[in-house]
Amino acid sequence: MHETLIPYLKGIGRGKEGARPMTREEARDAWQLLLQDPHDDMAVGAFLLAMRVKGETREEMAGFLDATHADLRLPDLADDGRFVVVIPSYNGARKLPLLTPLLAWLLAREGLQVLMHGHPTEDGRVTVPQVLEPLRALLPARSDDPVWLDTATLSPGLARILDARRRMGLRNSAHSLVKLVNPLHNTPQQARSLVIGSYTHPEYAVSMADTIALMQGNALLLRGTEGEVVADARRLRQLDGYVRGEPVRLADAQAGSLTELPQIPETTEPVATARYIADVLAGKRPVPGPIARQVEAVQALAAQVGA
Repeated sequence: MHETLIPYLKGIGRGKEGARPMTREEARDAWQLLLQDPHDDMAVGAFLLAMRVKGETREEMAGFLDATHADLRLPDLADDGRFVVVIPSYNGARKLPLLTPLLAWLLAREGLQVLMHGHPTEDGRVTVPQVLEPLRALLPARSDDPVWLDTATLSPGLARILDARRRMGLRNSAHSLVKLVNPLHNTPQQARSLVIGSYTHPEYAVSMADTIALMQGNALLLRGTEGEVVADARRLRQLDGYVRGEPVRLADAQAGSLTELPQIPETTEPVATARYIADVLAGKRPVPGPIARQVEAVQALAAQVGA
């Protein structure tokens, strides 16, 4: 086991009640060790399991993000002056069609630069690259189309930590972390960007919001669709914005019973999903109300960040 990890494991590995939380600096150092050592699976597994039992503090999550942002290998991206929206995609579709690309293209059509990044974390789910392939064949290519960044290229170490889920059978700190990663963090464009983050369980809404506040980040936070950051096409969920860490309520959750369901595909099959998205973008089908409201919320938030 990596000897320099041992002091951290001694602190966090004493169970939920006895564990000592790390400072932001300690968390950054420990996560950096995990990102940079590709061989010590024992250390990775021990650290991730200890963190899952203990739970992350906002200082620890901020430290993990500090290390991750420093590790990113960002490709050359043209800065054309547009505001940038970052869309993480790490869950994919299990029961519902994957409409994350629809959100990305709708935002791009509103004059925003859109960066998507992701990595498959569960077998058997449809991923964004699977939908993008048939979708790009249906749409005319434009210079301002959303850009896909593969996490294995951005940070091989982070992709390796995400892959530990398959070996261990449990999600780990990286699965929440990636929902807040901004590839532009160490660039001049950071001030003109925001991240769309999502959560599944209510406790993560609190911890992610606390982390955003501590890091003074710009973000839109919502309960996503099967873990994806796109709004649920069937019902509007609460939308919370953050401008340099300060909270901004953008939309309340839709109350009452649903009176009408959107006409979305009944399958997760990539080609059918791509055809549906292309039809919506061509005006042949309506944009699902909650996704249209999410686009409006992002625009409003971008205006506040840029003010």
